[in-house]
Amino acid sequence: MKIICIGRNYTEHIEELDNEKPDNPVIFLKPDSAILIKKNPFIIPSFSNDIHYEVEVLIKINRLGKYISQKFAHKYYDEIGLGIDFTARDLQSKLKAKGLPWEKAKAFDGSAVIGEFYPKDKFDLENLNFKLFKNDELVQDGNTRKMLWKTDELISYISQFFTLKIGDIIFTGTPVGVGKIEPNDVLKGKIETHEAFKVNVR
Repeated sequence: MKIICIGRNYTEHIEELDNEKPDNPVIFLKPDSAILIKKNPFIIPSFSNDIHYEVEVLIKINRLGKYISQKFAHKYYDEIGLGIDFTARDLQSKLKAKGLPWEKAKAFDGSAVIGEFYPKDKFDLENLNFKLFKNDELVQDGNTRKMLWKTDELISYISQFFTLKIGDIIFTGTPVGVGKIEPNDVLKGKIETHEAFKVNVR
């Protein structure tokens, strides 16, 4: 399986990092070694002093697809979830300044939290509330209606470049409110009223 991530999909998040609004979805990948094993703590890596949380709605692909038409994209997933794209912001800034790829800052071991998945038909995917709490304080409060590219658009676009396979997971982008984590932080993610994950930071 592969993890396909979308960057800059919420306008306010683009503005908070002083990035340019893209003409097309920004795509990057994480290897399967980036997945944080369930119930394991996230251990801050030694190569960064500025790890940021980024909560994101996840889509799990359920069939093989290539060059998928947007009108048929809804057939390629039946579950959604919530996760965190951990980012070494200091390292990412250095790589961006040199025009280099982001992988070291985005795809390192443990950088992908994948929470519980739920049947998509339980939710209104066009108006889905999701939240991240740090030490019980609300830090990110997102809604999918603010996405620049909706889920079906993303699936169609991604499939022009990468064959989508069963079990692939798409991280659909993070809303405004990203921030730094510290040792002993506790991160909790919710989709509507469902607690999708809990992560302890070490």
